[in-house]
Amino acid sequence: MRKIKNEHLNNLNLLETRQKSTQKRLTRNSRLFKTILNAILEKKGENVVSLDLKKIPEAVTDFFIICQATNPIQLKTIADYVEEMVKKNCGERPYSHSGNKGEHWILIDYIDIVVHVMLPEPRKFYKLEEMWSDAEIKEHN
Repeated sequence: MRKIKNEHLNNLNLLETRQKSTQKRLTRNSRLFKTILNAILEKKGENVVSLDLKKIPEAVTDFFIICQATNPIQLKTIADYVEEMVKKNCGERPYSHSGNKGEHWILIDYIDIVVHVMLPEPRKFYKLEEMWSDAEIKEHN
């Protein structure tokens, strides 16, 4: 577990190195949000939730979308498909992408939305939903 913690703290630290967008704030009805969510669900992502972080001043993004994969192959498949569909439907590439090597947690940063694709063990360990408990949470299964 300690190894997983050290490997994946970099994912959280990445978020601190960039600024939140000053553009119009996104909603769950935005094209980007819907495209990400649909891509995750098409690839059978599990326990999918979104956290609306807009009312939290120290939040680095408007939304987290968190989902779970059952194995490393599905983890990479979900992340790759999210990027493919966002590029196709929204014309956007991620600001950053991290986590391919560890294959426990992949983070895709679209500035206003940060996608976390995680295996069960790191998801239980990091408890992002609890860490951001002030956020409005919505399930998408």
